Amino acid sequence: MARDNAQALIHTFDAEFEDYARDESRSRGWAESISFPTDEDEVRAVLRALAAEGVPVTVQGARTGLAAGAVPAGGHIMNLSRMNRYLGLRKDGEGRFYLRVQPGVVLLDLRKHLSARDIPASGWDVASRAALDAFAQAPVQMFPTDPTEASACLGGMAACNASGARSYRYGAMRGHVSGLRLVLADGDVLALRRGEARACGRALTLTTEGGRTIAVELPSYRMPACKNASGYYVADVMDAIDLIIGSDGTLGVITELELELMPAPAVTWGVSCFLTEERQALDATCALRERLSCASAIEYFDHAALEILRAQRASGAAFASLVEPPEGAGCCLFVELECASEDEAMAELSLVGEVLAAVGGSERDTWVARTDTDREALTFFRHAVPESVNMLIDERRRTDSAITKLGSDMAVPNERLHEVVALYRATLAEAGLEAAAWGHIGDNHLHVNVLPRDAADYAAGKELFARWAREVAAMGGAVSAEHGVGKLKRDFLKTMYGEGALCEMARVKRAFDPAGMFGRGNLFDESLLEGGA
Repeated sequence: MARDNAQALIHTFDAEFEDYARDESRSRGWAESISFPTDEDEVRAVLRALAAEGVPVTVQGARTGLAAGAVPAGGHIMNLSRMNRYLGLRKDGEGRFYLRVQPGVVLLDLRKHLSARDIPASGWDVASRAALDAFAQAPVQMFPTDPTEASACLGGMAACNASGARSYRYGAMRGHVSGLRLVLADGDVLALRRGEARACGRALTLTTEGGRTIAVELPSYRMPACKNASGYYVADVMDAIDLIIGSDGTLGVITELELELMPAPAVTWGVSCFLTEERQALDATCALRERLSCASAIEYFDHAALEILRAQRASGAAFASLVEPPEGAGCCLFVELECASEDEAMAELSLVGEVLAAVGGSERDTWVARTDTDREALTFFRHAVPESVNMLIDERRRTDSAITKLGSDMAVPNERLHEVVALYRATLAEAGLEAAAWGHIGDNHLHVNVLPRDAADYAAGKELFARWAREVAAMGGAVSAEHGVGKLKRDFLKTMYGEGALCEMARVKRAFDPAGMFGRGNLFDESLLEGGA
């Protein structure tokens, strides 16, 4: 009966499902079948049916990823977007709230429900409803992880350890997940709660709900001292949950997440500081990191990014409402302040002004957004940059379909910020490539986007990225800071850690997924899974 139910859930992959063969990386794959489970039991049933026939599985959510982790390489697609229910709530002894959700819950919807304090509670038990009553009386809560694409699903965010602008203050997704459920290839389940299962050194032993023991020998490499989403997270005496988060869909299917919420800040101001030279922005970033105590984000937009925005604004249409940057602005540094009071925000704003003056900036060329309306205008300004670049590349693809945008996702330790930006500028000039840079400069994490004009530019850009990966790794940095590795950055991961480390990662995967069913092509080539332990 269970097998018959599973077969009813599995659909032949045909033209109706073509959109599910790609994600936001603009990569395209192929598959033979697809399913849209709505709960954990359906996930287990489908996996058992597929495992019996040795069918590989690619797990998807909203497909907003940029590393092709959700792009299928044959076999079956399991899309979790219909697993979008809110499962329960608890409050601990210190007043913190923890929300259980299915992986298909969309970040934007979560934010709306938290802000309005109207979390859907259908089917909740008595304890969860009591916690919901307390939640309604408590200060407004938030979930701080904020990737640019708010239509991302929470399961996908966990799979790549997503972060975003506010990771400067709050860190990435990993630190805000307190529990999860992971369905393995045979339909068995690992239920993990933070603090309950830790490694002994680099050895981890887990027990499934079915009573099976999973013994994991963790890789020996050391994680870089910077923002990082490159491969499996490992550390001595690490929590088992931290291995699953950021595993790029290679170990199993996350069917439930428990998220730790936190009170929303009383006051949030956005400050856009326009400067004439990039050096000023770099110097200001270093100073702001030392002096500010309430900054939740420090973002950057270079001269090329501002010029692209100016062009889009001039073209009208959807971008006509963009605020015009000051005349002569060569770059922009955006600082978000989250404070307990307006007095505290004013004190922090004063420090921003002092830093600007010290680097040669001017308060006259600074915008301060104190109201929701003003902050929304600045958010539109910031998010319009990647969207405008995508539109520019799509226009160029009409004349040369072989090209696409090339966006870096690398980060370095604090002391290397000036050095890595100098590397980007010198090598771009040497290669004669057009580029625009923006992103999370507070974390030394810029998205440098090469904008190819033809196939030759595209090839040169790919070579340049490979060089950057080598240089960034040598600086102690990460080749992927927030988007995961997926299929597109496997070579960079090898550059960062070496062939031996990839073999150690493959050993971890075999412990969870002996037949290599999940996420084939993500992180490393499937050939590394051959030959046993």
